[in-house]
Amino acid sequence: MSETSMPGKSQPETSHPETDSPSPLPRAVADAYVDEFIALDPITGTYLGVRECSSRLPDLSPAGQEAMAELARTTLAKLDEAERQPGADSDIERRCARLLRERLTAELAVHEAEEGLRAVGNLGMPPHSVREVFTVTPADTDEDWAAIAERLRAVPAALAGYRESLALGLDRKLYGPPRPTATFVEQLTEWSGADTGGRGWFEDFASAGPKALRAELDEAARSATAAVLELRDWMRDVYAPTIEGAPDTVGRERYARWARYFNGTDLDLDEAYAYGWSEYHRLLGEMKQEAERILPGAATPWVALAHLDEHGRHIEGVDEVREWLQGLMDEAIEALDGTHFELAGPVRAVESRIAPPGGAAAPYYTAPSEDFSRPGRTWLPTMGHTRFPVYDLVSTWYHEGVPGHHLQLAQWTYVAGKLSRYQATLGQVSANCEGWALYAERLMDELGFLTDAERRLGYLDAQMMRAARVIVDIGMHLELEIPADSPFRPGERWTPELAQEFFGSHSSRPADFVESELTRYLTIPGQAIGYKLGERAWLLGRDRARERHGDGFDLKAWHMAALSQGSLGLDDLVDELSRL
Repeated sequence: MSETSMPGKSQPETSHPETDSPSPLPRAVADAYVDEFIALDPITGTYLGVRECSSRLPDLSPAGQEAMAELARTTLAKLDEAERQPGADSDIERRCARLLRERLTAELAVHEAEEGLRAVGNLGMPPHSVREVFTVTPADTDEDWAAIAERLRAVPAALAGYRESLALGLDRKLYGPPRPTATFVEQLTEWSGADTGGRGWFEDFASAGPKALRAELDEAARSATAAVLELRDWMRDVYAPTIEGAPDTVGRERYARWARYFNGTDLDLDEAYAYGWSEYHRLLGEMKQEAERILPGAATPWVALAHLDEHGRHIEGVDEVREWLQGLMDEAIEALDGTHFELAGPVRAVESRIAPPGGAAAPYYTAPSEDFSRPGRTWLPTMGHTRFPVYDLVSTWYHEGVPGHHLQLAQWTYVAGKLSRYQATLGQVSANCEGWALYAERLMDELGFLTDAERRLGYLDAQMMRAARVIVDIGMHLELEIPADSPFRPGERWTPELAQEFFGSHSSRPADFVESELTRYLTIPGQAIGYKLGERAWLLGRDRARERHGDGFDLKAWHMAALSQGSLGLDDLVDELSRL
């Protein structure tokens, strides 16, 4: 973002009257950390809606990574002092302090293991962030586009810093995974336009700019494309040959570190693996019942889903599916607001978008800016398709949009002034958010929104995908044994190849999606398990709150209180949800 003080930034007012003393309390320390973090990472600033960040990109070199780590260390030292101040033991300060300490400690563990020197994959890596930030950069005025031109000119330095980090990793024999590396090379080729002989992604993006800046934008976009090609060639000709033969999986020690980072808890990985299998068996039974309603006598639920691919309800056309998904979210808001949630006006605004090509196959969500000038948005990667089965979309958009990611992250933004800016933004714990979104899918089933057999089988298929993620993500990275009661390869040990075979045979998704998913698990180990484990935490917290209140339990009130407490790791989530 801009400088630490960030003059002119748009954000909700935060009132912390108790932090006006010379020694700040934890919330003030956390919010100061956000300002300093944004100064180092203008990509995050853009997502938060700080327009001064629009012209810059972060330093992705080893020095840039170390600057981020040093900020975390100094913030932890300030937090030590803040927790000794009078008032630091209040619930609101205590909860923020606990989150800040857990997150920074987990982030430092990843940094000190030098994971940033081998960060290669098909999504969520620094070059993906460099490209994707342009899709949320303000582009309404000539001034906005002048900032975009400057940001485009910053792409070569950003990608050079990333390459410097990977080169240092090679020197230290810290190798990225070969399979995700190959996919990343293909993505870079697509971004550059080299595979089609056309313009690159940055040039296509810049073509929407004003005529007055046409020459400047075109030149800047060409320099960005040239940097993409330079990185592609180095990845293909130097990096990939050097790491050939390295493992795609990370082993138990590295996996445990990443699982902590994404889940906010030190997991019992063997227990989590067993839980994944228990959910697999439960869901398989339910899927067989729904499949019988759709295609009596179907050998497996996935035969029935294949039948729906051909004969079920579809949406034809890319524009049409975007509009249909918008309507689905609008309908959910109207049905849920006032009955199971109380939604403020800004939270009711959400947009359906089509994802830019060249990314991963899974849909995703981007949160609103802090002042809601940019609303929350769901993104559908079409993967070149123009025909979209309804069964595969409904529960997914309950997950990505309403009542899933959008309601949680937009509500955090809305109440940030009562929490801390950190709890509503940078402190996000993946398993908390993905767990809520999976809980949201289940809630819509509980509330009767999935009575149609097509939609309900699609929901169960999506749930099965999340159970399979727990099984294969932990299984292949730890090389665990497949249980004796598994219908798939009992007694064998997991490999990425077996994981892809299992995932493909237990999912309705097409082959390119399955391929992208497996590459994703090799890219970001420990993240995919957070959906099911996070959902379990949300359900357990709700059950305990219901037990505590008895007949007086108010689900709507619990939902809003739960969505207004900001981020928490799974260590703390069940405890806090149970208190509501």
